[in-house]
Amino acid sequence: MFMFKQKKYQRDKVMKILVIRLSAMGDVAMTAHVLYSFIDKYPQVKLSVLSKKSFGSFFSSAKIHFIGIDLKYYEGLKGLYELFKILKKEKFDLVIDLHDVLRSNILRFFFRYIGGTKVFVVDKGRKEKRALTRKKNKILKPLKTTVERYIDVFKTAGFEVNPGADNIYDAGVDIPDKITAILPDDENQVCIGIAPFAAHQGKIYPLEKMAETLDYLSTKGFHLFLFGGGDSEKLQLQEWESKFPNCISVAGKFSLKEELQLISRLDLMLSMDSANMHLASLVGTPVVSVWGATHPYAGFTGWRQSPENIVQIDKPCRPCSVYGNKKCYLTDSPYSCMREIRPAMIIEKIMSVESVMRKESLRL
Repeated sequence: MFMFKQKKYQRDKVMKILVIRLSAMGDVAMTAHVLYSFIDKYPQVKLSVLSKKSFGSFFSSAKIHFIGIDLKYYEGLKGLYELFKILKKEKFDLVIDLHDVLRSNILRFFFRYIGGTKVFVVDKGRKEKRALTRKKNKILKPLKTTVERYIDVFKTAGFEVNPGADNIYDAGVDIPDKITAILPDDENQVCIGIAPFAAHQGKIYPLEKMAETLDYLSTKGFHLFLFGGGDSEKLQLQEWESKFPNCISVAGKFSLKEELQLISRLDLMLSMDSANMHLASLVGTPVVSVWGATHPYAGFTGWRQSPENIVQIDKPCRPCSVYGNKKCYLTDSPYSCMREIRPAMIIEKIMSVESVMRKESLRL
């Protein structure tokens, strides 16, 4: 039986806090909204973030200590215990788990019962989300956003944070030449990012309809940047780049930091319910988001993004999944939640966004 006593803490002293959020990209990006607000309000705290090493660009501030790891080196109970022993040397006063998965649960257990460290954990609202996505008798109501759930954890720990929607890259920061080289010379040219892919089919707009959307936007004279990753996605984006004028595929050409810098210079991002929606939110770029099997009510919309810029259709089966990873159960019209969204609906929404309207009026 464990008899370890947890350490007490005082907010007004220099503290060391470890925040755990290992994946996925969009969810890790959303932590930045809260953590940047936190370090501004509590400069006496030494804040560390444990995540996948590829996500370090989200935490560019020198005030945040980023601990990037390769998860494959810390698999299983033994591997996580080795990671705990490394982290224990930092002598954290608090551990805040913003992930609440098996890995983080085990780390939390080690910190609490072996390290004697006070721990706090996010409430993901799993029961509410099951009610939202079940086939029958759905409770269709907006739930707390993921960022709000992160805020709640800090509040439970005794810290008030109120994140804004600031660009993590200041306007005065120099943009690399490789990015400025692909930006239009005319500052009144509308620049739109297009992120047509997602991790699961239920969140992807049909590619033939996306091609129609690109065709219209490109012939309208908008400057389009195509975002994606993976070999098949790159090939598709290259095909569109060669087919439509004013289209540039940036897939595989930039680091995550550079992609963020490019997105920060866009007037708009068109995205699925995917990480690019959150990357754009992180740098203060407006997003038009397209939703199918998932739903904004689950709380994964981009932070401080306008609900007016959401494109979706009402269907009794929506949402059928929190993450879009479940196969559509409609055998006669699978994924009609996406297929029934007309390109004109997306185009109309893009044209109504303030940043686009302003530049269009200057061009006319």
